[in-house]
Amino acid sequence: MQRLLRNLSSSSGPSASPQAALYALCVSFFMICLDATVVNVALPDIRTSLGASLNDAVWVNSAYALCYAVPLILAGRLGDRYGPKRLFLAGLAGFTLASLACALAPNAPVLVATRAVQGLAAALIAPQIMSLIVHLFPAERRGRALGVFGAVGGAAMAAGPLVGGLLVAWTGWRGIFLINLPVGVAGWIAAYRLLPDWRPARDHRLDLWGIVLSGLGLTALVFGVQSGEAYNWGTVAGPVTIPWVLAFGALCLTVFVWWQHRNTREPLLPLRLFRNRAFSAAATAGGAMGAAMIGMFLPLMIYLQSNLGYSALAAGAATVPMFALSSLCARLAGKRSDTTSPRLLAALGFLLLIVGVGSLTLLLHPGIGLWTLMSPLLVTGIGIGLVSAPLAGIATRGLEPSLVGAASGVFNTTRQLGGALGSAATGALLQAHLGNTPTSATQAALAFPVAMLLIGLACCAVARPVHTTQTA
Repeated sequence: MQRLLRNLSSSSGPSASPQAALYALCVSFFMICLDATVVNVALPDIRTSLGASLNDAVWVNSAYALCYAVPLILAGRLGDRYGPKRLFLAGLAGFTLASLACALAPNAPVLVATRAVQGLAAALIAPQIMSLIVHLFPAERRGRALGVFGAVGGAAMAAGPLVGGLLVAWTGWRGIFLINLPVGVAGWIAAYRLLPDWRPARDHRLDLWGIVLSGLGLTALVFGVQSGEAYNWGTVAGPVTIPWVLAFGALCLTVFVWWQHRNTREPLLPLRLFRNRAFSAAATAGGAMGAAMIGMFLPLMIYLQSNLGYSALAAGAATVPMFALSSLCARLAGKRSDTTSPRLLAALGFLLLIVGVGSLTLLLHPGIGLWTLMSPLLVTGIGIGLVSAPLAGIATRGLEPSLVGAASGVFNTTRQLGGALGSAATGALLQAHLGNTPTSATQAALAFPVAMLLIGLACCAVARPVHTTQTA
């Protein structure tokens, strides 16, 4: 942070070094990652303070996740059209203002609405990060930069439960949003001064039909998967049911793909992206990774608190060493992926994740202590760190600069859709085994992330290494 402040005082715009620009991105990225974890810790306090129902509390997170996932592809293309710096600054300003609105929310419906705005703003930010890294660093140095981001994400996840618990204890739940204000302002100033204002050499057209079809399809699909349990996979309102919502989403996305094939001018999602085997494999593996992480942590946190009697803060603190190790390994894996095949690093990460989650599943029993769980959690942390940066590197190597924004949007979308799938599948598995013991039900739910991790490992085997000397 001190180095970043020194850069702020001496550098600006195009003259700033890529490293200084990277640190500017890290400030904002840390805030966004931290916000995603601290809210979970604060949900009980939010319910008590606002008199919110359980469904309202669920939608505090679901609204954010839904509005974050749906516009990612569009946000990536907007970055291609107007420049990633402009979109990044707009998203960061929106996220900061939405955080203030969240802190001032007088009731649950207003909080849900402002969390939705936060999600939309985060969707503007996320695709621009990968795009800016591609423009800032040549391919042979990009892995190290992506490793820094993996480390920042891991550090934020490690700090989230503790920071959230402390803020709720000291300031109440509103403090978890107010803390975003100074961080957001500092991040915006740093990004404005240090990020290069790269803009496309030509104007890009917006695919309006593509925007409508993908928006409707993704909204219906994510809503159906996220909210299926809440509606018992039945009626939502009137004749509208969850199966119909999912079918409508699938139909819209099918028509969307057809339109992208027919639109020869400038489609929202260039299908030639998927001719790149490495990108297709990385995007699929990213979706599997997103599903596996939610599929692992959701039943584990429920088991630790509901069945073993740990507090939310103690259960969250148990994951701190894992994420701290993940952060360190992500940094190291990023450096190594510049000189070593990133798909081999990612494959090793998936293998360690399978070992870690599999061991966790076998070790669970009613009297288990947190120290016994620490070994498989640490192995899992190493796996997370080895997967994150190399997987992003696989997705972006060898792509034309004009496709980077779209690729970033698709890559982030698959991870978000995977997370929604993981949440729904885990809930369904837990409910399906309610008649069994809590331990056997949790073990059955943990079989899902293991299956997803096997898919990720298979994707690493399919991805072809790309050799390129392309510079940003």
